[in-house]
Amino acid sequence: MFSASQHTLIKQAGLDIDRIGERRLFQLLQQPELISACTDQELVLCLSVANALYRGGDAVISDACYDFLYLAELKRRQPNHPFLQAIEPEPAFAGKTVKLPAIMLSTDKAYSLGEVERWVDRIEKAAAELGKNPAELLFKLTPKLDGYAAYDDGKMLYTRGDGRKGADISRVFERGLQVARQGNRGQGAGEIVVSRRYFDDYLADFFDNPRNFQASVIKEKDLDEHAEQAIREGAAVFYPFASLPDRKYTKQELLSDFEKIIKSVWRLVDYDVDGVVLEITDPDIKHYMGATRHHHRWQLAYKENLETAEVAVLAVTPQTSRSGRITPVAELQPIRLSGALLSRATAHHYRMVVDKGIGPGAIIQLARSGEVIPKIEKVIRPADPQVPTHCPSCGHALAWDNDFLICPNNLACPAQISNSMEHFFRVLKNNDGFGAATIKKLYECGIRRVDEIYNLNATQFEAMGFGPKQSQNLVEQLLRSRTESIEDWRFLAAFGVFRMGTGNCERLLQHYALTDIFSLTEAEIVRIEGFAEKTAAIITQGFENIRPLFDKLLGLGFTLQASRRAATESSQLLAGKTLVFTGALQSGSRDELSRQAKAYGAKVGNAVSAKTDYLVAGENVGTNKLAAAAEKGVTVISEQEFLELLAGKNPTDRTD
Repeated sequence: MFSASQHTLIKQAGLDIDRIGERRLFQLLQQPELISACTDQELVLCLSVANALYRGGDAVISDACYDFLYLAELKRRQPNHPFLQAIEPEPAFAGKTVKLPAIMLSTDKAYSLGEVERWVDRIEKAAAELGKNPAELLFKLTPKLDGYAAYDDGKMLYTRGDGRKGADISRVFERGLQVARQGNRGQGAGEIVVSRRYFDDYLADFFDNPRNFQASVIKEKDLDEHAEQAIREGAAVFYPFASLPDRKYTKQELLSDFEKIIKSVWRLVDYDVDGVVLEITDPDIKHYMGATRHHHRWQLAYKENLETAEVAVLAVTPQTSRSGRITPVAELQPIRLSGALLSRATAHHYRMVVDKGIGPGAIIQLARSGEVIPKIEKVIRPADPQVPTHCPSCGHALAWDNDFLICPNNLACPAQISNSMEHFFRVLKNNDGFGAATIKKLYECGIRRVDEIYNLNATQFEAMGFGPKQSQNLVEQLLRSRTESIEDWRFLAAFGVFRMGTGNCERLLQHYALTDIFSLTEAEIVRIEGFAEKTAAIITQGFENIRPLFDKLLGLGFTLQASRRAATESSQLLAGKTLVFTGALQSGSRDELSRQAKAYGAKVGNAVSAKTDYLVAGENVGTNKLAAAAEKGVTVISEQEFLELLAGKNPTDRTD
């Protein structure tokens, strides 16, 4: 049945699944072979629900399955059905919709060379009617990005919505999102995407798929730290269609080597691509051919057909990822699919292995479309699942974390060491230069612990392949990270103890001093609100694992601010209040002012919500947060008024 998050997306889309019943709907989406016997009403509801879940980042079927099975069935039955003429909507957001600066239409699709040839014939016919020479026509091909559609007019970023009205999501630019290829704002339609290579290397353990990641960037909530990092490193961007790399061909060139051309264009960008967009370049022909309410007639998206096959599972092999999640890899009886010989497929997580019965002897259905990695579409004949109890990388006992198996031994597990070192500097946030590329080079040179990094000098960095200036800068950044004041909870969170993110670290250190945590019992941890018994057991083991490295790093002289302090009148001035900072601040960085607010008892958020008490507005504030504050009745105060709050003055008492 549908999960709680899927139910939320279905409700946001305004879909009534009670018309046919949740069980029946879920069955149709899980067993495509049943759709030939379902009613038109059931088929359209399947398509509507599948689209809402896919675009909301919680897909129930693959994009290829949607296109080639369900959508194809409706086209076969009723080619002129209203669903096929409507623009597939993006998921709804809270708040009002606004009119888009320009209509964002869908793109008509083709699934065979024959359909492309018929489209080219229509282009040539239009050219002839305009008195143009068909031999001189040029067709432009660009990758069809599989991201989150949006429109940027330079002042506001809109969701595509229904193609005519969308929601304001300018907050993603306030969060640091950049335009691809160092481009400028205001280039019109495009998509929010994330680098495929970066996602596979750094995000796949935290998000089920890129669509899920994109949805997290857009939603009005605090950003996940991994999403923040992806934006900061330029891996997630807004990519305007106008700036996509392209290739241009005559009709003869295009159709004579069509398959090779499609594959070359497919690979032009390092982002998820689910097709290739073809369009005529001649502006007169574009104007003459016009558009339907659904798509431009002068444009076509080519998508390669879905291929499926049934195959036997030989074994399920566990692999430890950089983050410690254990990925189940199904070893298969070799089979050729879409021109490739396949012998492995990845299941999403071990809960899927258990629930669906993926083990030796199981028969699964594989699906592969174009350049898409093969996926397990469904389990046809289940078998006893294979579930490991110990990490294949280090042998440590595994723990369940929702749907995932986790290796908690992050500092000593060979598969996780590089990520753990990177995580340390990322969480500290008081250094530059120790991102993924630097840590990878250090790891390749034999560095395995964070304390070893702090003991390096400029000469040693140079010997590892860093330039003289960069080496000196890295040494200076290491000194900076020790001397700049940081919160003790941030320092603790940097060690990556399982279940001890920044929130839990801050909560724990409000009750106990940093140096006392290693002597805490499970019972003492459980007494703190928010900590369960199972969590406490894992945490105490985690503290024991990090103790040697913790002692070495603490001995280097980090400047730490203690969270635990005696309750004073000043420390309670903002108790129970929630603040959000926005705009350019003059009296300190956003992190510094956030620390001040927390020292006085406040909570600090990233996005305005109904629970926000004050929006602290600096200079050059974006319109979306001010609008959200007005809509939700949040008090907007200046930076100076925030400082007055710290001095005990209430901004609502102003008489000016």
